[in-house]
Amino acid sequence: MKNIFIEGIQGSGKSTLIQRLGERLPDYRRYAEGDISPVELAWCTYMTEAQYQEVLSKYQDIEEEIRKWTAVEGEHYIVAYTRIITDYPGFHKDLEQYEIYNGRRSLEELKEIVLRRHGAFQGEGNLFECAFFQNIVEDLILFHLLTDDEIVAFYRELFEVVDKEKFLMLYLDNEDIAENVRIICEERCDQAGNQLWYQLMLEYLKSCPYAKEHDLTDFEGMVAHFEHRRAVEKRIVAEVLGACAVILPAKKYDVEEILRYESNRDNR
Repeated sequence: MKNIFIEGIQGSGKSTLIQRLGERLPDYRRYAEGDISPVELAWCTYMTEAQYQEVLSKYQDIEEEIRKWTAVEGEHYIVAYTRIITDYPGFHKDLEQYEIYNGRRSLEELKEIVLRRHGAFQGEGNLFECAFFQNIVEDLILFHLLTDDEIVAFYRELFEVVDKEKFLMLYLDNEDIAENVRIICEERCDQAGNQLWYQLMLEYLKSCPYAKEHDLTDFEGMVAHFEHRRAVEKRIVAEVLGACAVILPAKKYDVEEILRYESNRDNR
């Protein structure tokens, strides 16, 4: 059994594909963004014991719920805090500070955490959404201002610690990024038609050092960033992952073909 990593620019259909594969591969375990995962930490805390105890003390009324969504990994406490439903004022914003992305860790810390967790992972039969590219690449570009060559070099290092025999990436590719973003904007609205995703994404982008340096402040700037990220990710696929990855046309793939590809790899 493989570990299947599903990647692609926002709106390429990653969540739909992982759901469809999960239905056809019932023995596989699915990990979406925000889940407590053995390799990804998006939307989760990565705290010391002291920090964790401080959070429990501060939010005693929901301590049981916090513990329910906590996993201990070595000396660190991982809390899937976005899975906790509460009207506690400022809870989610408070725990956000303990994430590893959005420039909250130094480049050296980020690399060390990513390399250590991927290197320690020995499982199989997993479906991972956005666990190898999206959050890491975005952080390296937007907050740590790495060049394309530096990002590719890091992924060479990362792929060295991965169990390649069990690794398979499915990369959903969309050539028309601008149209893709327009579709997301229309789909991810509230009942009044307000484009919530677009506004949140734009504010996030505008706050990043890379966006400030390159004056990315509007729709065109967002598209430019996604086109750049797509180019970097496809370069990693070509130069680093090689036969361990397959590029699929976003939303136009054949699930049966994917299943055959996965099966053929198992029989090699």
